[in-house]
Amino acid sequence: MNQKLSPLIELQKLDLRIMEITDIRRKIPERLHVAETPLREVAQTLTDTKAAVDAATKERRAHEKDLEVHEAQTEKMKSHAASLKTNKEYQAHLFEIELANKKRGEFEEKILVSMDKIDELQKTAKELQEKKQAHEQVFAQEKQGLDTQDKELAKELARLETDYRDAAGKVEKSLLDRYNQVKATRKDQPLAAVRDGMCVGCRLQIPPQLIAQVRRSDDLHLCPYCRRILYWEGEPAKESASALSEARKADMEVGESV
Repeated sequence: MNQKLSPLIELQKLDLRIMEITDIRRKIPERLHVAETPLREVAQTLTDTKAAVDAATKERRAHEKDLEVHEAQTEKMKSHAASLKTNKEYQAHLFEIELANKKRGEFEEKILVSMDKIDELQKTAKELQEKKQAHEQVFAQEKQGLDTQDKELAKELARLETDYRDAAGKVEKSLLDRYNQVKATRKDQPLAAVRDGMCVGCRLQIPPQLIAQVRRSDDLHLCPYCRRILYWEGEPAKESASALSEARKADMEVGESV
């Protein structure tokens, strides 16, 4: 491994963990919002159901009021029976009474329908209230867990930032500047290992000559594709021998061309 890059590699480990923690903490409000969704939905349904109960209750009272008015009118109409003089008037009066009774039945039916509706809505509201309480408990537990996680991550982040400042102070200024420059461009890890003949960062095959240079040189070498700083981390013996053979072959080709 390039000894000059060793401090940067350690710095990048801290950097990646800091970015990971920052991303996790950034998503906690969203996770909290998602966790609260079932509670919000059942709470809204309960509110709507209670509003429906109130509406049905008002409707029942309106029908009861209509019935009271109708009963008063019917009683007033019945009181006129004594003033009827002819059979025709009496028959007409009975017909009116019959219609009034039929109308009363319609009002009573509406009242019964409203009462049944209220009973069903109240039953639903009770079930929703119990469901809401259950969701409140689940959400409270989830919120407590996320709050605890956020506090623990905040403590770890504070420690990592201190370690990062200490580690950055041990890196050559020119290397640190280059690291930060690549980091600003990539928005992720500035360094990438060479593994299996590829850049781990972009997963593209690297020319054998460049692999040899990364392995043997202390100079900085960039991936020709993603422009990350490359470093050699070592490979299993078989793979390493293969890579070395390809590197030597590449060097010989360069020597012959010269």
